[in-house]
Amino acid sequence: MADMLKLTHMRKLARMQSLIKSLNAASALYYGSGASLMSDHEWDTLYDELAFLEKETGIILSNSPTQNVGGDLIPSTFAKTAHEISVKSLDKTKDLDALKAFLGNRPGILSWKLDGLTVVLTYDHGHLEKAVTRGKNGTGELITENAKQFLNVPLSIPYEGRLHVRGEALISYRDFEDVNMSLPEGELPYANPRNLAAGSVRLQEPSEVRRRHVAFLAFSSSHEEITHGEEFDWLAAQGFMVVDHDLIEDGDSLEDAVFQFKMKLPENPFPTDGLVLQFNDTAYGKSLGETDKFPRDAIAFKWQDEEKETTLKEIFWSPSRTGLINPVAVFEPVELEGTTVERASVHNVSILERLSLTPGDIITVYKANMIIPQVSENKTMEGQPVIPDVCPACGGKTEIRTGRDGSRQLYCTNPDCPAKHLGGFVHAVKRDALNIEGISEKTLEDFMAEGFLHTLGDLYRLARHENEIAALPGYGRLSAANLKRSLETARVQTLDRVIYAFGIPFVGRTATKAICRHFGYDVGKTVNASWGELTAIDGIGEIIAQSFASWFENPLHQEAFEDLLSEVSLIVPEVLSQGKSSGITGKTFVITGAVHTFPNRNALKAWIEDHGGKLAGSVSSRTDYLVTNTPDSGTSKNRDARRLGIPVITEKELRAMV
Repeated sequence: MADMLKLTHMRKLARMQSLIKSLNAASALYYGSGASLMSDHEWDTLYDELAFLEKETGIILSNSPTQNVGGDLIPSTFAKTAHEISVKSLDKTKDLDALKAFLGNRPGILSWKLDGLTVVLTYDHGHLEKAVTRGKNGTGELITENAKQFLNVPLSIPYEGRLHVRGEALISYRDFEDVNMSLPEGELPYANPRNLAAGSVRLQEPSEVRRRHVAFLAFSSSHEEITHGEEFDWLAAQGFMVVDHDLIEDGDSLEDAVFQFKMKLPENPFPTDGLVLQFNDTAYGKSLGETDKFPRDAIAFKWQDEEKETTLKEIFWSPSRTGLINPVAVFEPVELEGTTVERASVHNVSILERLSLTPGDIITVYKANMIIPQVSENKTMEGQPVIPDVCPACGGKTEIRTGRDGSRQLYCTNPDCPAKHLGGFVHAVKRDALNIEGISEKTLEDFMAEGFLHTLGDLYRLARHENEIAALPGYGRLSAANLKRSLETARVQTLDRVIYAFGIPFVGRTATKAICRHFGYDVGKTVNASWGELTAIDGIGEIIAQSFASWFENPLHQEAFEDLLSEVSLIVPEVLSQGKSSGITGKTFVITGAVHTFPNRNALKAWIEDHGGKLAGSVSSRTDYLVTNTPDSGTSKNRDARRLGIPVITEKELRAMV
């Protein structure tokens, strides 16, 4: 019996050592480069198992992640500096009752737990002195010059004392997609916004940080003798964009508040991985002190993921325009968070191999942050996944390459792979580009197979094939007629949309608009702009300028561009065509709630930008107007606007300003 107990104990110890190795490897990569070896869900599961085993055995090893703040294993090329304030991470829970118990009968502040890179800004006599990442053991990386290139970091503030502002450096979902779509062919995309943000913050060339559109959202400061709720207002008045937050009366009010945040997840422009709850009374919170790892005045709440078991049907390999071939798990449909789910991206070969996914496996699936389907566990683990040696789109040879995050990625080596061209067409028809409605990726694939599409200009020549399209399986006369109507509607374009449709490497939607506006939407001046002329434009760095200029120097690109121009009618945005500013030119707008008079929120945003306005995701002292069709509602953005004296207007009132 003693030998059996000893064996069991040794197995537990071996399991602990294995967990520590896996978790530390994932943490080092995650906090060092922003890359992910495993999902947050998998990391949390393994961490909880380790904590349980440590408690059960009474053994805690020195390198255990339960004893180290994430980032303790990070190598860095940046200079190090000591923090002047505490920058510990937060304890966490997934239990709503535990969250209620934490707050008790005291008022609190509930806010998003942002999924980026924590940065501390230090101001002295009103000027930005330094910016430091969280780092480890009270020491972080000095990234001051990079922080000065963030979209919204104030270089000077009214407050003249010494001030430390803690916040999150992150990239919006929209800018994340923009960067990935702008990558050159053959360059592997970023896995998620956090990876991109963490990599961008640590770029060696500060000018490159600006083009990535890194934002900074503040959530605390060293300013004393005010409540946390007052602190958010004060930070906004200093010029900072602050994280969305709500004042909570007590623990009994938490459940509804958490539900309201859950409902806002789909419209949140920035990545989050839960919520943060802190006592509103800063003096009381400070009196609670800290543990070796966590402060006691705040706690993180992670969403309790709804998990379902299902059977894996197949691994589908999806080629992209960059040549990357992504594995996708297709499984028996299950209901998750109110919707039916039957597939989930596995992201890369490394994750596929770690999960050992093969058809017939019993797997567990969930929605990360209640939005993105993920595979969390393979309960079978009996087979070895098959990695195709030929591309499913063209039959060309494949090869496994190591991505920027250290993961193994499958790639098609055929430069003429139709999937690469398909991706270009998919990009061209999307809403931010040519905005051709009714054309899906499957539709484009069918038309390419029929030989209808070779250049972007061919999109508008599809009407010539109306009878042939009507005869295709699954189409018919009505589909062909609707397509023809969509194409005619989409013939009226602006120059920025036409250029963006080509997916020029590194040149995203925002950069394209900035360039076209600078040259007054003049075709000749825009496409013939020199590197020097382009770099003189605010927000256009050297790499964007070089990529833009060299693309238009290519005769084949020139031919394709002229071909597309021959099929569309260019118009100049209204403000520029009138040669004067509108009532919203130069103003910054925040949008909240459902839209009524515009087809969708993206259409409203585009209209604001076309009339010279700017957009922001959160209300701050820099916001000029909050646009909502429910101005009397009690949402956090409405309350923030009222507190800061920012006008709240409807869509109708917005239109009247032009």
